[in-house]
Amino acid sequence: MRKIIHIDLDSYYVSVEARDNPSLRGIPLAVGGKNGRGVIATCSYEARAFGVRSAMSTAKALQLCPSLTVVSGNMEKYKAVSRQIHEIFRRYTDVIEPLSLDEAYLDVTGSKLFQGSATLIAEDIRKSIQSELNLTASAGVSPLKFVSKVASDVNKPNGICIVPPSEILTFIDKLELGKINGVGKVTLEKLNKLGLYKGEDVKNFDKNTLISKFGKFGHTLWQRCNGIDDRDIVVERIRKSVGVERTYLNDIQSLDECILAIKPLYVELEQRLEKALADKVITKLGVKLKFNDFQQTTVEHKYDEMDMQFFIKLCEEAVARSHGRSIRLVGLSVGIEPKKSTDQLQLPL
Repeated sequence: MRKIIHIDLDSYYVSVEARDNPSLRGIPLAVGGKNGRGVIATCSYEARAFGVRSAMSTAKALQLCPSLTVVSGNMEKYKAVSRQIHEIFRRYTDVIEPLSLDEAYLDVTGSKLFQGSATLIAEDIRKSIQSELNLTASAGVSPLKFVSKVASDVNKPNGICIVPPSEILTFIDKLELGKINGVGKVTLEKLNKLGLYKGEDVKNFDKNTLISKFGKFGHTLWQRCNGIDDRDIVVERIRKSVGVERTYLNDIQSLDECILAIKPLYVELEQRLEKALADKVITKLGVKLKFNDFQQTTVEHKYDEMDMQFFIKLCEEAVARSHGRSIRLVGLSVGIEPKKSTDQLQLPL
């Protein structure tokens, strides 16, 4: 049975803005176009209480909530924070399907972390995001992609919903069809006209009739409502490196402290490499340091195996570049590449 986690940051853009500007916290806030023809990209829960929604015109949003503060947003910043979020994801699994800057599926089937508990892994991911990035995320956990996605919305904001295998069909039976991805306003109206409102209604409805009225999507919807979703997690790119990093509440002041810091990172990296090296080989090792002035340095050298002493040497070289600056982040990385087949290694006669 698969273990699929869906992670979704809460009101991502506005949460980043409020995090970086305390005066924006706890107020009706939106990110979007400020002019009369502007559109709201996302809004805070305080704004939602007034009926403000994503994709709503800014003019209408201000009518509903005159006290609404609208900021233009900064996509480069959101992308940068998204990269930090995905670095956290990669501590737990390499099988990640990004859906957007702030949303992703993670397959933790077979993971040895937390004794293989997807629930504990999801909770730890959420805690890491909150403690390291000061942002909150919600999670859904189940054996099916679409159920995990729906579940992540159940206890928002800053919540988690677990749907174990034994409760999948009960969860789907009670599910409002409008919450299923792909069921928009028009499709929902058509379904309602057929007397279909919840998952159980579709489960008991004739499949061929659904297909005749909705085509391929009718078949997909029938499958979902019968607990069928065997879609794989689609990893976007072939990984060329595996890394772990930590940001510290108290800056590291010396080489000795830095060496102490990399020891638990080394253990974590070994665990993550265990799966990644099934069909790959190590090509290089690296150490990254970020200093208290937010400048960073990375030292990499070619190695073909993991060894703590190699990382200590890299750490010494990196710390030598600090020039008296304290260290706020330490990262270890391993470059990997696919193994060459036996055929490739043989020369023609």
